[in-house]
Amino acid sequence: MSDLSFQQKLTQVQSQLKAPKKQFNKFGNFNYRHCEDILEALKPLLLKYGLALKITDNIMEVGEHVFMNSRVTVWDEEGTTAEVEAQAKIDFNKKGMSSEQATGTASSYSRKYALNGLFLIDDTQDVDSMDNSVRQSNAAPKNTPAKSHTKTRLPNKGVEFDKVKDYIKGGGDIKAVRHKYVVSKEVEQLLNQ
Repeated sequence: MSDLSFQQKLTQVQSQLKAPKKQFNKFGNFNYRHCEDILEALKPLLLKYGLALKITDNIMEVGEHVFMNSRVTVWDEEGTTAEVEAQAKIDFNKKGMSSEQATGTASSYSRKYALNGLFLIDDTQDVDSMDNSVRQSNAAPKNTPAKSHTKTRLPNKGVEFDKVKDYIKGGGDIKAVRHKYVVSKEVEQLLNQ
């Protein structure tokens, strides 16, 4: 592949890369991809086109907020490079997470979005596993009938309640719970105890 320019090699990788959303979040009922899924799909293409990849993280402060900044750099044997940076806010107060987990989560997010930018991975419909929120368009996809979604009331005890409580305790977001269930103030208080 040495007869291709760096730009041609990168364009080939961008057009051939397939990183499907292999992960499934049962609670939120959506598919997503990890940073590792992208890297797994990317490695054979980097080898094929003689490119190398490096990912670096650094922490940056903007006002009161702390962000993880990830830089993804790709280069060829002649030293020609392309790079993209992405940031994710580190939430050290996320319930159920240690500071190490919060930092690791932000690193995974920012790395994933830097990879998305460099390799043109469309992530517009992606919902991330860790933030457990659902971002959906209000419009139904073309040629697909709109589905009605009826929420059930989350009980204040029982197996379903216990699952949701464990989910919240593990750092899950109440917004994702509300997407699936009708949650009374009383039940929300019980979940946060």
